[in-house]
Amino acid sequence: MDLFEVFSVRDLRLRSGAFLKNSEEGHLALVTKHGRPSILAVPFTERLLELGVHRTLALHLFENRHLTLARAAKLAAMSVEEFVELLSQTGIPAVDYPPEELDDELHAAS
Repeated sequence: MDLFEVFSVRDLRLRSGAFLKNSEEGHLALVTKHGRPSILAVPFTERLLELGVHRTLALHLFENRHLTLARAAKLAAMSVEEFVELLSQTGIPAVDYPPEELDDELHAAS
């Protein structure tokens, strides 16, 4: 999955329905003007209201594997331990290894 869909200002006029559908599905969108980033559109959700933009964005980017745990914690302005607790509260797994990678990690740790 891409980090976000890109819409130009012109696209907003021509494809406003796609832009809104993208948001309703919980996806980030980047709006560009003359080919340069202008606006980052973050879906307006209960999580956004409760946690704020930085934490919501950090959770979204971590959950979709665009940020590491440490970078997501930094974006959320939290320690890694605090961010792991936030992940737990929101039901997002802090570690999500495919079975073969988990076996490798467990073997390396022993």
